[in-house]
Amino acid sequence: MFNIEIFRKKMSEVLERFNTEISKVRTGRAHPDMLGSVRVEAYGSLMPLNQVANVTAADATMLLITPFDPSTIQAITAAISMDQSLGLNPSDDGRVVRVPIPALTEERRKEVVKNASERTETAKIGLRGVREDGRKEVKKLKDEKALSEDEAKRLEKALDDLIKEFQDKIEKAFADKSAEIMRL
Repeated sequence: MFNIEIFRKKMSEVLERFNTEISKVRTGRAHPDMLGSVRVEAYGSLMPLNQVANVTAADATMLLITPFDPSTIQAITAAISMDQSLGLNPSDDGRVVRVPIPALTEERRKEVVKNASERTETAKIGLRGVREDGRKEVKKLKDEKALSEDEAKRLEKALDDLIKEFQDKIEKAFADKSAEIMRL
């Protein structure tokens, strides 16, 4: 039997992934998640920054990174400097790494909004993929005569309503983030 809640759960996962991605988009304010993608060469392997150091926002324009092991401080500084997508210039004093967050220019703000827009489209593609999986399952059940024609139409309409609901949530999150980015 067809269970629409399975597809609601899958669409919720797409929305969660999108919200996580969009939260990492830089807005000109210091936020520890900004460095979530940084990988540090430590102990012979690449490790996420949050596994080798504590990242905090000292204020709106400064991130403070305190390594768990002081011997990794150079690797942390290098990893942040080498990540060109961040455009950050860290400095260390031997105990902590300070990462000043420069103010965004108008041009850079538009670039960031464009990047967020691409992530929005990727999330919508994910939702459409889930809907398509649902439609295939409905068609399969209809072909096996497990569903009537009317029941199949009702389920397809329910899938369309579900995708509309989640697309609206994604659009709202994108609009909020765009407004936050463009705000001075």
